[in-house]
Parts: sequence; structure tokens; C-alpha cells
Amino acid sequence: MNDLLKLTIREILGLYREKSLSPAEYWQAVEARIASVEPKVQALYLYDPEGARSQAEASTRRWARGEPLGPLDGIPVTVKELIATKGDPVPMGTRAVDLVPAVEDAPAAARLREDGAIIFAKTTCPDYGMLSSGLSSFHPLTRNPWDLSQNPGGSSAGASAAAAACFGPLHIGTDIGGSVRLPAGWTGIFGFKPSHGRIPVDPYYLGRCAGPMTRTVEDAAVSMPTLSRPDWRDGTALEPNDDDWLDFDLDVKGMKIGLMMDAGTGLSVDADVQQAVLSAARRFEDAGAVVVPVEPVLTREMLDGLDVFWRARFWGQIEKLPDARKAMILPYIFQWAEGGSSVSGVEAVRGFDRTIEMRRACSKLFSQVDAVLSPTNPIVSYPADWASPTNDPSQPFEHIAFTVPWNMSEQPAASINCGFSTSGMPIGLQIIGPRFGDLLVLKLSRAFEEWSGGVTAWPELANE
Repeated sequence: MNDLLKLTIREILGLYREKSLSPAEYWQAVEARIASVEPKVQALYLYDPEGARSQAEASTRRWARGEPLGPLDGIPVTVKELIATKGDPVPMGTRAVDLVPAVEDAPAAARLREDGAIIFAKTTCPDYGMLSSGLSSFHPLTRNPWDLSQNPGGSSAGASAAAAACFGPLHIGTDIGGSVRLPAGWTGIFGFKPSHGRIPVDPYYLGRCAGPMTRTVEDAAVSMPTLSRPDWRDGTALEPNDDDWLDFDLDVKGMKIGLMMDAGTGLSVDADVQQAVLSAARRFEDAGAVVVPVEPVLTREMLDGLDVFWRARFWGQIEKLPDARKAMILPYIFQWAEGGSSVSGVEAVRGFDRTIEMRRACSKLFSQVDAVLSPTNPIVSYPADWASPTNDPSQPFEHIAFTVPWNMSEQPAASINCGFSTSGMPIGLQIIGPRFGDLLVLKLSRAFEEWSGGVTAWPELANE
């Protein structure tokens, strides 16, 4: 693999400034990598190498004049297919949607373009973004670069696979219950879900966030000044910030950090995952933090209530589709959604109220600790062609018990690689901060990255 692909964004930009590397030359390395690996992983949608070459040449001219558009000028980027880009259809991962060109960029895409980033492709997702899987009725099956027989997770499936396969340094996903962090954990990358509203989204709704998916913590932090600029279309967007996103200075000595090894419900934690996360927690202890076991914030009733609410909400979106269109939806998703057809209004509201209970439980926990560590995913891996880790639509959310509470509580959380299973698959450590504690999560993630030596392994595909 071309060593250029191992550079961080700041290293790339430094070479641009020195004029020892041009955006056009860097893009050539990315394009060659995609040509070699994309047929195996199938991470991209609307890949446009010719358009990327044109954007890279324009960026090269700007850098030659010393007039870059912004802090990401000339950096190749992908955005998840659900994030609208002007003139491109948004199929929502399903054959059931008409391919109508979007009339404008969604906030994340708009901010990236303003700062000169080269959006060269969208990335795949499952039907309506409602699975943690690379399986879709519209896109080809997306596979995990660490083992092509295994699933990359989702719903930001293509973004995680593209990041792990080194298709450039920055990929933007979305997350409503773990869809940035879950695939990040399964593909060994860094995935950051900021506080709700920190990165504006459109459409916005309960728990929905956008976030960077990268090889390093620094690359995610570099993207935040761009992605976090305000946008009127998100009524939940936070006020503008002038944070120094690259200030990683932190002494964890004396910090009280909770260790949550039991999610309270859902799938049991694999032995390899447990060992890797406990080992990661010891690194924080070795640095002087006080690590204390904490109880789960989630209950079976909360997770089931959310299931009822989401089924009813989604059924309301698709119930008026013609039968021929409904038949195009991935059967797993349709079977799950059909369970919402008999949910009463009262039952749906009761389900929604469970999200308030989650929020309250998370707030109570963070009145006692400064941050929380947990597994990102309870299990190591699952087959590429499965719709979820259970592959059972009657048990759709057993794998999100560690991640979904922090969407409902609007708190920042990240997944960072903390080791590998005996089968050689990556394992994710989740780091959760208090509401608005986005910088703290990045600082803790960066500290762990440095203690563990940063990126110490690459998928075997990287050697091809």
C-alpha cells in the first residue's frame, strides 16, 4: 500500500503547504487504492473518480497560489449515502425509494465543500439506515476489510469499510443508536458521535447525529471545526463554538471513570471483548485515573419500549407505499416494521417515554463519574450477509445496548480500537463523556491512542 495513505490529515496539509505533495498527486494514490480494493469491500456509491480528479486539480491550483478555501482543501472525503449531496439521489439504502436528485447539500456536505474537501463518493448503508449491517436491498453487500466473510456493521457500513480500507482519511457517518460507533468498533477505526446538535443534520430527529469516521483521533478532531459550523436547517443545532479541537492536553490523574461491563440487557459480552476492554481500563488506571465499576443505565423495558416506538414511527413512514414498493424493502426490515402496524398511539407514546427514562438514568450516572468506558460491541463479529448480529427481526436491538442510551441522553461517545480477538478481528472500546463534553471524549481517546501506540495494524487487504 502507498505510504501516502497512512498520513494524517495534518501531515497531508503540511506537505501541500510545502509544495512537496499536491492534492492531485494525493488523489492519485487514493484512486489507485480504491481501484485495487473496492471490488472486494463494496463500500462506495456514486463513486466519481473523474470528478474527484477535477476537484483535486482545482485544489492543486489554489494551493499553488497559496489560497486554499479552508482547512480541508484537497482532502478526499466520503459522506454516507443518507447525507444528501446536491444533484444526487438519496436511495436510503433501499430499492423502494424513487431516485430523485437532491436539491441541496445536507449540512455536513455543505460545510465540507465550503472548506475545499473533495467529496468523491457516497458510502453504502442498509435499508433506511435501520440495520447494523452492510446488507441492503439497493447496494451491493458491503464487507469488512479485516475479513471479507464478516460484517462491517452499520448503518454507516460503507463509511467504516472505506476508512478501514484506507480510501482517504475522512468519512462522515450518521448515528441514531450506534451507527457510527458500532461499525467503527467492528472495523478497527475511530468513530465519534458528538453531543446531539454539535454537527447539524437535516433531517433531524430524536437521537440522530452525524460524526467523523477516521483512522486516527486527530483526523476526527481536524474535521470538527468544519462539521460543527451552524446550519439553520437543524432546529436542535448547538450554538457556534470556537473550541480548539486539537487541544489534546489532559492529565487523567484523579479523574473518576466508570467502567460498564454489563449493558443491562441485550447480547452477552464475548470473552475476547471483555478481556480487551478490561485491559484498556487498566491503562487509564496506570495513568492515575480512578476506575470504578458502574451499573447499567439500560433495562429490558427501556430497550423494548424504544423498539415499539421505532417500529410504529417507521411503519408510519412506509404504510402508504404501494404493495409493489413495500415488496422491495429488505424482508428483515419490512418484517420488523410491520410489527408497528398494530401499535396504538398510547403504546407508541409509552415507548417514547422510555427514551426519557434512559436520559434520566444517564444523567444520574454522570452525577457520579467524569466519563465512562464500556465495550462498543458486545460481540466480536458476525457473517457479512446477516442483517444483524442476531439475524432475527424479532430481536433487532440486542447489539446496541451499550451504544443507544447515549443517543437518547444526547451525550458524546466514541469508539476506538483496543485490541483484537483470537480470530484477528478488531475490538472497540467506547468512551463516553458528559453532555457537551465533546472535547473531553476526544482528549481521552487521544490519550488512549497514544498509550496503545496508535494504529498498530492494518487489514490484510492493505498488503495487496
